[in-house]
Amino acid sequence: MDIYIDTANLDEIKRAASLGVLDGVTTNPSLVAKEGVDFRTRLEEICQVVEGPVSAEVVAIEHDAMIAEAEPLIQIAPNIVIKLPCIEEGLRACKTLSDRDVKVNMTLCFQPLQALLAAKAGAFLISPFVGRIDDVGGDGMEVVQQIRQIYDNYSYTTKILTASIRHPQHMVQAAMMGSDVATAPLKVIQQMMKHPLTDVGLKRFLDDWEKAKTLLVKEPAMA
Repeated sequence: MDIYIDTANLDEIKRAASLGVLDGVTTNPSLVAKEGVDFRTRLEEICQVVEGPVSAEVVAIEHDAMIAEAEPLIQIAPNIVIKLPCIEEGLRACKTLSDRDVKVNMTLCFQPLQALLAAKAGAFLISPFVGRIDDVGGDGMEVVQQIRQIYDNYSYTTKILTASIRHPQHMVQAAMMGSDVATAPLKVIQQMMKHPLTDVGLKRFLDDWEKAKTLLVKEPAMA
């Protein structure tokens, strides 16, 4: 399963990249706004750090405006993926761009039929928002499982990108269900390497090593 980081913070992206496990980046207008930086400039900076897919979201909600907004974003770098909402106009724009071999990430997906249509329109990625589905009493991971079965049934090549991840258990479930990608904040990526027994075990090893060194010092030198 590919791992993307969901942020527009350049330091976080560099930190995740330094782990050697980062495959791509997802951003959105809200994340960029939090950074207080120019959208295009930040995308250029991200693409200099990450070779994998970098999703850049449009804010238009009408087909022609979406295409017009996508045009300059496509020119930033070859790994830019245009992020479109799962609405009718977004579906039309997805078809237009995918016919031009432009990669599209269909975002704000909340049910499997949106994912089915996105795949038929040629989307590169579909992004079910599992955390937001959970927030309203649904089962976000069940939606991922439904999409996986539909795509497997008909051999669709669109990749499932599990998004709106809130905790490591979402990552476990995504990997077990066969999600192609999962995007998460840096905090969750770091938590993936955490376990209290690992900390306890490491402390014991280090304590025993200190004891062993003390014993070596105390042993008399051989004649």
